[in-house]
Amino acid sequence: MPYLKINTNLDLSEETQTELMQKASTLVAGQLGKPESYVMIEVNDGRTMLFAGEAAPLAYLELKSIGLPEDSTTAFSKALCQLMQDTLNIPAKRVYIEFADAERKLWGWNSGTF
Repeated sequence: MPYLKINTNLDLSEETQTELMQKASTLVAGQLGKPESYVMIEVNDGRTMLFAGEAAPLAYLELKSIGLPEDSTTAFSKALCQLMQDTLNIPAKRVYIEFADAERKLWGWNSGTF
């Protein structure tokens, strides 16, 4: 049920996209204490984006999950920003992250809801 969307203005190779998705999937599962088999990652590269008036490398992330604890978003932000720095060389000051807690009844899967 956790879903992480990564948007960036960088053009990424298929190899870099795969590496980023694999690392992000493991990170999200670990941070939330949920099975990785439920984690979905999406990467949208080559987006036309501007941040702080500059087109320098940047990323906008959206993390949605059932039961996303508000008290863990700071640690999550640090971990996700570090992932962007380590994998894409995007500094933390060029990353925005939107967190959303989803209600079980509003999250569908396998012909039903959670």
